[in-house]
Amino acid sequence: MAAVQAEAYAAMGDIDACTRALDEAEKVHSFDGHSHNGGWLRFDGSRLPEERGACYLQLGRPDLAEDALTAALAQPLSLRRRAAVLSDLAVVGVHRRDVDQVVHYAETVIILAGQSNSGFIGKKLDGLRGRLAPLMSDGRVSDLDHRIAALSRTA
Repeated sequence: MAAVQAEAYAAMGDIDACTRALDEAEKVHSFDGHSHNGGWLRFDGSRLPEERGACYLQLGRPDLAEDALTAALAQPLSLRRRAAVLSDLAVVGVHRRDVDQVVHYAETVIILAGQSNSGFIGKKLDGLRGRLAPLMSDGRVSDLDHRIAALSRTA
């Protein structure tokens, strides 16, 4: 429940409450393994780094987001989850005006999108595309924008 609260606090722009909720969610790691939640809720904390990164990104704190997202990449992730984390790292690059970072991560997400035909990954790329405007004067970003748009048309 605390992880969901963190998302709500991030949407409201309350970084302190969001951080407290994320820290509360981390307590799931202290459970002894014999805890049973009835089978329908499979929250084991493995998604917390990517959740933390996404929340901090929504709060406009790319510095905090990058650390959490990088930690998330160190874990085994499904193709879809990996693409989401990489897409968020590309958004961090947009915040920093780091074209190399944007292109590096976005290129990988485009490859993953091609492997999966996932609508979720397509939405993440569309979200990234919507943030590229400040960097469009760079030809690599413009090319990236066109490639994402082409993916959207074929999906």
